Amino acid sequence: MNNRVLIAGAGPSGLVAAAVLADQGIPVTIVEQARDLPDDLRASTFHPPTLDMLERFGVVQAMIDQGLVCPTWQFRDRATSVIATFDLGYLKDDTGHPYRLQCEQWRLTRMLRDRLATNPDATFIYDAKAVDVAQDADGVTLTIERPDGSREPVRGRWLVGADGASSAVRKSLGIGFEGETIPEIFLTLSTTFAFHDAIDDLTNIAYISDPEEWFVLLRTASLWRVLFPTDPSEPEARMMDPARIEQRLQAVVPNPAGYELRHRTAYRVHERVAETYGRGRCFLVGDAAHINNPLGGMGMNGGVHDAFNLAEKLSEVWRGADASLLDRYGRQRRKVALETVQATTLRNRQILNQRDPQVRATYHDDLRATAADPAKHRAFLLRSSMIQSLRDLEQVA
Repeated sequence: MNNRVLIAGAGPSGLVAAAVLADQGIPVTIVEQARDLPDDLRASTFHPPTLDMLERFGVVQAMIDQGLVCPTWQFRDRATSVIATFDLGYLKDDTGHPYRLQCEQWRLTRMLRDRLATNPDATFIYDAKAVDVAQDADGVTLTIERPDGSREPVRGRWLVGADGASSAVRKSLGIGFEGETIPEIFLTLSTTFAFHDAIDDLTNIAYISDPEEWFVLLRTASLWRVLFPTDPSEPEARMMDPARIEQRLQAVVPNPAGYELRHRTAYRVHERVAETYGRGRCFLVGDAAHINNPLGGMGMNGGVHDAFNLAEKLSEVWRGADASLLDRYGRQRRKVALETVQATTLRNRQILNQRDPQVRATYHDDLRATAADPAKHRAFLLRSSMIQSLRDLEQVA
């Protein structure tokens, strides 16, 4: 069992890494804390280059069939309507998928799991929490804990830590995770209300700026998701109170029939990047390596890009390339997390919640000017869709 790659975590990053490796005949063991893959409403936005990457697995058409293609998205002002609409058609020569796809991430993980189930090189261990890592010159030992508290070792040649923001792999390796916590709590609500019928010129993805209460509207195939920032001093009981939630939604669009909620969750948001993405035979991908606010849909996409980058390099090393190649993975992907993902998501938040009237006006004028100029429009979309960050990787030694 030592001659395999261990993967801690069966989210999108972990299963993409597993699929890339198993497709090349490299044995993988995926360790998942839950009894089954979760189907909760987490990330749902897939950017164009992510879809391009996923094509190799033959899952994209099924994702499209189950999701919602979004060729445009926009910034809006809560008081004055549309600021700027961005058309991903400008990227038709840069990607095979010039749109965002709204498709819940659990749909992808189920497809990848089903695909891996037919591959003899892939093994799943469920109900197994990664708790500790030890490594030596020949391999890695991952200690897993069962629900009854019992522990057992799992041995492999390499380890991919895809075990989320609270990563036991990262902590066990002693890798720092510096950054900041955003002041607001993010409240996400999923409702059956058809905002597209009630708001003029609304795209399926809209970021609504307001000095008092900005919010985000995201449409999926069956629901609309609304993200509100919330004062952290507000008691949770009030924040989650149905009457309070109804009041906030009614302030977006009055709905005499009342809002039907399908899901609600509140969470703290952090902006953090691991000090290194690898140590010895162990590597971090996805939320284990970087977390950020969801404004721009870059977190899950960045994790998938991590997984492709690492797994492809790991495949080369498995076949005899020098292990130093793996150091480049960390240099490349950490640079993207700091200079693209963190910078973009923080700027999006600044645009949405800016209170100074003059600064707000400048932000909005810049967005209008960008949307109106074809060259600037395309360049903006190359960055916001994460295509440019992938192109820039080749410049990282």
